Parts: sequence; structure tokens; C-alpha cells
Amino acid sequence: MVEPMRTPSRVVRLILLPALIGSIAALGAISFYWLLELAKSYFLEYLAGYHPGGAQGEAPLFEFGKGTDLTRWLLLVIPFLGGLVSGFLVYWLAPEAEGHGTDAAIEAYHRHGGNVRARVPFVKAVSSALTIGTGGSGGREGPIAQIGAGMGSIVSKWFHLSAKDRRVLLIAGLSGGIGSIFRAPMAGALFGAEVLYRRMELEGEVLVPATISSIIAYTIFSSKFGYDRLFTIPHDLEFQTISELVPYTVLALCMVVGAFLYAETFYLVRGLFRKMPGPPHIRPAIGGLVVGLIGCFGLTEALGGGYGVIQDALLGNLTWQLLIGVAGLKILTTCFTIGSGGSGGMFGPSIVIGGAFGGAVGMGIQQLMPHMAPYPESFVIVGMAGFFSACANTPISTVIMVTEMTGSYHLLLPTLWVCTITYVLLPRTTIYETQPADRLDSPVHLHEMIGETLKRIRVDEAMDSAPAELITLQRSTPLKRILPLFSSTTQEVFPVVTGEGKLIGAVTSRGLRAAAGESGILDLVVAEDLAVNLPRVAPDDDLLFVAQLMASEDTDEVFVMESQDSEKLVGILFRRQVLAAHAKHAMEA
Repeated sequence: MVEPMRTPSRVVRLILLPALIGSIAALGAISFYWLLELAKSYFLEYLAGYHPGGAQGEAPLFEFGKGTDLTRWLLLVIPFLGGLVSGFLVYWLAPEAEGHGTDAAIEAYHRHGGNVRARVPFVKAVSSALTIGTGGSGGREGPIAQIGAGMGSIVSKWFHLSAKDRRVLLIAGLSGGIGSIFRAPMAGALFGAEVLYRRMELEGEVLVPATISSIIAYTIFSSKFGYDRLFTIPHDLEFQTISELVPYTVLALCMVVGAFLYAETFYLVRGLFRKMPGPPHIRPAIGGLVVGLIGCFGLTEALGGGYGVIQDALLGNLTWQLLIGVAGLKILTTCFTIGSGGSGGMFGPSIVIGGAFGGAVGMGIQQLMPHMAPYPESFVIVGMAGFFSACANTPISTVIMVTEMTGSYHLLLPTLWVCTITYVLLPRTTIYETQPADRLDSPVHLHEMIGETLKRIRVDEAMDSAPAELITLQRSTPLKRILPLFSSTTQEVFPVVTGEGKLIGAVTSRGLRAAAGESGILDLVVAEDLAVNLPRVAPDDDLLFVAQLMASEDTDEVFVMESQDSEKLVGILFRRQVLAAHAKHAMEA
């Protein structure tokens, strides 16, 4: 027996359940981060001898690969094997866990009622740890978004919540995962509300639960791994003069070009892999092989998460030539890792590409106009945010995310400036293809808005065009007298009454057509034989109730009685009148 959906109280819905989901999302983030570090330390450091740098705010969890010398040819093999095992796990157990994950969470919100299969978070955690930990270019955002969203969906099913509450808790879980693993609780909450649409629109219904979940998840995760921000900057970077907006505008234009090439390359590579013959679980292995080739014969910095590149760029330890090389090759390794079906996020690689590209632009501007760009490190930070804002259509949450990750609060103004410009100049480009443009394009909200409109219209408002007087039929009226009425009047439904005037049903055109096809029954069949019982409504009922009644009873018309308890018929309401009333109300709104 299926239990009925429940509607929790306001405190439970907005505070207690999001707090529970934030706690579970934090445990998911801790487990995923532990798996990711274990895979990276074993496969890349211990086996291959490659020791990628990381953000200074994250201390290494494992060091059993310490001191191992680099064996380059293993960088060719390990990403291939990681992609092979990851692809097999995903396509065997949970095909929806392929790719970068955030898209799947967005689609679950808009099109699947917040439903995520219980196995998906666990498959996503293991497959993503294998993909990224073996050198695949992916980030944590996509996996933890799908893991957290899955946890939110699972909890909502435990409590048998409605589809609306399930969607909200799904995003609360997503926000908790993002806020915790990036140590950015405010950005986590805003990201969950902003990433759902391509245009600059926040999903208001998720903001409070997402905030509660993100705070709880961040606190639990940071109590385990520390409260330090991810990246360390050498000194306080500031925005000092209005003239600095000129080089930052140049940076924004460069980010637009780079983000466009990034997105187009990703969809091109993904399209090629989807057309590739053979079993789908082989594709991530082929993508891993290409990544391995780049790491073996190109730059090893293009492998894995790449946070060490950002940290070194912020400390001024890299040349502009190396930064350009990392940015270009990172685009390729990311597109082949995720585009082939490998499991990983797009945010991490995006900020590495944007930061590296931004640092190179900053160094170039410093050479040409040193007074306008005294610190190229600030261009690394602003480039991180500007690039992802252009890719994902999330300018507000991205500004907060990068600011919380770096502690660069004095760069808020130029970061917001660049993110806004990139968002405006690249409106149709997004790495999240399941994003609807706005609420009107969201299937679930379109249905909700139609329902809310119908709920505001009463039956008597839709009855304006109904005939003043209805022609009724006595129960004994023969069929041969009924047929001429349908051809001589515009009335489509004829109520059938007893001699005392009691309503017993109606003769409809559908029933009449069925009877007219039988020969020799014109004198035998009477109105009572053809009468069908139509649902009854009152003039003060709303049209949402009427529409639901018509759908459940599979009818195009209902009786309108004088009141709820009355037996007096005042008219008949047709489906077309309901639609016309909705259209009229929508035009006047």
C-alpha cells in the first residue's frame, strides 16, 4: 500500500529537514573527498610518481606515495584504466551518473519531480573518485552536486513528501554538498537557487532550505578538514582606482572568447563520442587515453583537479607561457574526460582554466600598463570567476564562491564587474544544457502557474457565455424527437429530468452519435437510456477544481448547480470555456 504524501509544518520543512539533509550531504562530501584523495594518492603519486600540487587550505590526507619518482608512461595507462573501470560502473549500475552530474540534478528538479534513484549518489562518488583520482580532468562540483541532490531525494522519500517538497530538498542537498566541499556556505546556497535557470533568475522556494543545509554541511565538513579557505593569497589584493576597470574589461572580453571555445569544444567532443560505435562504457576509457597522451607528452599540470596551478599562480610562481599552455590543454583534457562520459564536474576545471588564462592576461597587461595592473594575481582570481560565470550563467553565486574560496573580499567589485559582462555577452552559451531559460520554460513551474491561474477564477466567471436558458428533456423523450434538437439548436448537452424536475443526467453528442448508428431503435430508446451522469460543481468553485474533476472523470462538461447542496441546475460548463477563461485571465495579468 502506498502511503499518502505528507506536507510538513513550516519549521520542519524550512529548518529541520534541510538541517538533516545538510548533515547527510556533509557525510557524503567527507566520504567523497576521502575517496578522491585516496585514489589520487595511490594511482598518481604512488604508482606513477606524479605529485600534483593542491590548494594550501587542503592538507594531504595520504602520503604513501611520497618520494616516488615520476614514471611518465604510466600517466598514459592510468587515466585509460580509470576511465574503463569508471565507465563500466556507471553504465552497468546507474547510467544517469555519467558526465558532470549537475545537469542530472537540474533535470531531476524540472522534469522528474525531484526523484533520484538511491544508488546514484554512491555510484557517482566511486566513479568520480576513480576518474579524477587517475588523472581525469574533472572537478568536485558535479559529483557532489549529484551526491547531495540524491541524498535530498532519498530523505524526502523516507518521509513520503510531496513532489514540490522533494524538489526543494533535492536542491537543499545539492547546496549542502557544494557549500561544504568548497568551504563556501553562502555560495553553495546561492548556487543551488541560481544554477536552475539560464537567465539571471533565482528559485526563491529553495533559498531558505538551501541556506540551512549549506551552513550545516559546511560546519560538519570543516570540523573534519579545517575551516581555512581553499586558496592562500600572498598579500591583500585590492581594487584601488576607477582606471583599473579598463584592464578588467579587457579580461572580461578574453574570458568570453575562452568560455565560448570551451563550451563549443565540449559539445563537439561529446557529440563525437555519442556517435561512436561500440558499448558506451568503453568511451570514458578512450577519453582517458587521450588525456593520458596529453599528460605523458604535454603538460602534467593538465591532469586531475589542477588546484595546484591556481595556488602557484596566486603565489606568482608561474610564467605566462606556462599558464597559457595549461589553460589550452586543460580545455582539451576536460572535454575528453567529461565529454566521453567520464564522471566529474566542470566547475573545478573551469576555474583552473579561467585562473590560468586570467593570470596570463594580467601579466601581459602589467607589461603594457603597469600602473593599471600592479598585481597579476588579482587577474587570476577575477579570471576564475569570470570564466565560470560565462560558462554556467551563474554570475552571482560564482562571485561569492570564488571570494569565499580565496578570501579576496577587496576584489568583489572587479569580480562582479567581469562576471556581469561575461554573463551579458554570452547569454546562450552554457555547459549545463538542461537549464531552462526561466520559470516559464520549466515544465513543473508551467503546470504550477497554470494551476495558480485556474485557482483564481470561479465557475460563474467562466459561465458568462453560457446560454441563459437550457432546453431539458423528460426522461421518456424518444430518440427520434431528440435528434432534431441537436440539429436545430446550438445547445450541445441536454439535461434529462424526471417529471418532478429532478436532474438524472444528460444526453451528450458523444452518446447520441453512438445510438444513431443503430438502426430500428428510434422508437425504442428514450432520453433516460442515453443519459450519462456528469460531475456537479457550484458557481463559487474554482476552475482548478473543475479541471481536475474533468480529468479524473474523463469528461468535457460538468453540471453547474445553484450551490453545493442544491439540486437546481443553473448551467453547464464546458472544457473550452475553462480554457478561454484561463487565456483571458492570463492576458489581463
